[in-house]
Amino acid sequence: MSPLHVSRRRLFGLTGAGVALAGAGAAAGYGLSGDAAASGDGTVAFRGDRQAGIVTPAQDRLHFVALDLTTTDRAAVRDLLARWTASAERMTAGQETADGGALPANRYTAPADTGEALGLPAASLTLTFGVGPAFFDKLGITDRRPAALTTLPRFQGDQLDPARSGGDLCIQACADDPQVAVHAIRNLVREGFGVTEVRWSQLGFGRTSSTSTGQATPRNLFGFKDGTNNLKAEEPDLLDRHVWVGDEGPEWLRGGSYLVARRIRMHIENWDRSNLDDQQRTIGRDKGEGAPLTGTAEFDTADLAATDASGPVIADDAHIRLASEQENDGVRILRRGYNFVDGSDGHGHLDAGLFFVAFVRDPQRQYVPMQRRLARSDALSEYLEHNGSALFAVPPGLAEGDDHWGRALLA
Repeated sequence: MSPLHVSRRRLFGLTGAGVALAGAGAAAGYGLSGDAAASGDGTVAFRGDRQAGIVTPAQDRLHFVALDLTTTDRAAVRDLLARWTASAERMTAGQETADGGALPANRYTAPADTGEALGLPAASLTLTFGVGPAFFDKLGITDRRPAALTTLPRFQGDQLDPARSGGDLCIQACADDPQVAVHAIRNLVREGFGVTEVRWSQLGFGRTSSTSTGQATPRNLFGFKDGTNNLKAEEPDLLDRHVWVGDEGPEWLRGGSYLVARRIRMHIENWDRSNLDDQQRTIGRDKGEGAPLTGTAEFDTADLAATDASGPVIADDAHIRLASEQENDGVRILRRGYNFVDGSDGHGHLDAGLFFVAFVRDPQRQYVPMQRRLARSDALSEYLEHNGSALFAVPPGLAEGDDHWGRALLA
């Protein structure tokens, strides 16, 4: 057996450079089928009740890709999804896409694996798969499309670029090593030639949300802690209520979720010229501790009714007020976004911001009303430009054996 058959993590051991686990509680795991934290060898289970990469403790790096179908042949799509699944399962285990894939015995054969992840550990890689609204039209299965899966509306102030929006399929790769995430997407895209093509993609660094109580709250590019009140993996009742699709969805989607993706450019140069008091009032939290302006510690409950001589302590247009469950009829979402810096815009400004990813049970009842309220009234909108938008349905996890992405949908 070729030495390349063994996993990257076994080749180099857990003491190799670049090995990292996502958060303080990562090595222990949380006992959530399909969404456990990384195991002691730096891998996350690929199969289980839920797809990994949703409530898995958020890793540090992201490579997200949206693809379009280039065929209407349902059998060809089903075959590709089966091959993608096999490759994805191997890569999340720290292996090449195929035995000896990077260095085939016949050197005149094109390698089955591109090879840039040789020698790297699994790095908590997760791969999460979803389908967009037009997927069903192209394959002639519109009767299987859930009612909630429609193109997101254009919100007030949106400046959407069609080249950064939509998509028939998506794959989200999260890992603690950027090269591992890029390798995974690169190889799946390569396998899709003739059936799919890339519509758009996004690299992300520095998670902007914690999805486990074992993780500290990270900061966004405005310098504020982001996602303090995010749903957590250790809150199964809340996840059932706000994230996982129930009996209201088609059978192939029950136990899955919906993925909202928004590319949000931050006008950081303008923000950096505003004074600290304005920044804190815009957000509704202090910049150091992350406490609401009515409290002293990050996780203090914001008192939205508190007033002082000038009016509400947390302003009517403060971000945390408009995004709160109190202002949104109890609605909550699971955020899983990342910072990005994609060079400059050619006019002396960084093209930087937040790649917003959220998982919800019903985007039309959760995300859409919340974003409408934010777009209309949020003081933070002055510094933001939404230029990419997409919505995908994310099926539940895979059973052991020959179950593969999209199998129930395309049965």
